[in-house]
Amino acid sequence: MTTLQERLDGGEVIILDGAIGSELQRMGVPMNADAWSAPGHLTHPDATRRLHEEYIQAGVDVITTNTYSSARHNLEVAGLADRTRELNTRAVTLAQEARDRAGGTQTVYIAGALSNYGAFSVTVERPAPPLETLKASYREHAEILAEAGVDLFVQEMIRDIQQGMALLDAALATGLPVWLGFSCRTDDDGTVRFRHNPTDLTFAEGLDALTSIGGSAVTVMHSDIEVTPPALKVALERWQGPVGSYPHYGHWERPIWHSEGGPSPEEYLTLAKEWVEMGVQIIGGCCGIGVEHIRPLKEGLPTRVPVREKS
Repeated sequence: MTTLQERLDGGEVIILDGAIGSELQRMGVPMNADAWSAPGHLTHPDATRRLHEEYIQAGVDVITTNTYSSARHNLEVAGLADRTRELNTRAVTLAQEARDRAGGTQTVYIAGALSNYGAFSVTVERPAPPLETLKASYREHAEILAEAGVDLFVQEMIRDIQQGMALLDAALATGLPVWLGFSCRTDDDGTVRFRHNPTDLTFAEGLDALTSIGGSAVTVMHSDIEVTPPALKVALERWQGPVGSYPHYGHWERPIWHSEGGPSPEEYLTLAKEWVEMGVQIIGGCCGIGVEHIRPLKEGLPTRVPVREKS
């Protein structure tokens, strides 16, 4: 059977799912002030399973576990530290059950979501744990998800080198493929930098530093839609492997995501076509980009990207 990496190496366009947290919120699952959507599959497992099923029925190749914010250092603040293994294992099980129940002939891969959520006080409004505590939390998180049976990792919302390296080391130690997900912003002069990072570090510098360590794909994710094309251009210029795009729409007022007035599914498909024409192979969505936006992609996008010139 052809592997996911072989499909990517062959230039195939891969459809990733859309938002998990904001879609669960839309379905009525309460968001936790400290661990966001993470406890949702304990209180509302049917909703989590159903969301995965909906994405599979929409034709995606990869579904993402609801584990973006479920590392121990976040669950501890939420009073759920003693359920860290149970909660993360359950997240993978629900994705596996959805894949089994959806049936069909397509091969669906399960990506374990990892992130540095909780490591930056600017977004969670609480002091960040010491680096060594975070490193231990990242290692445990990756190990639990790997043991539970994910096929790969999506390392999401990278916005600095130090935390990105710690998270990447934890994921690579499992031996599974890792897709690096960078969150970006642009300066007034158009320079692409890391989102929510006050330093002068550019996306290009951070990208080079992390991809020198490892990674199977580079994605621009949880970035504003208008920031996505210039960030993708940087990624395509500096990385010869597969590149992906899954932006967000809206804004966060902890713990609620607001996405009113976003692009229509038709508008999103038009944007996705432009990204594929640039050479982007992995297309999905983040917060505010839901099932209705993902559904048209399978039939509406080319099956392969144009051949990229080697630099």
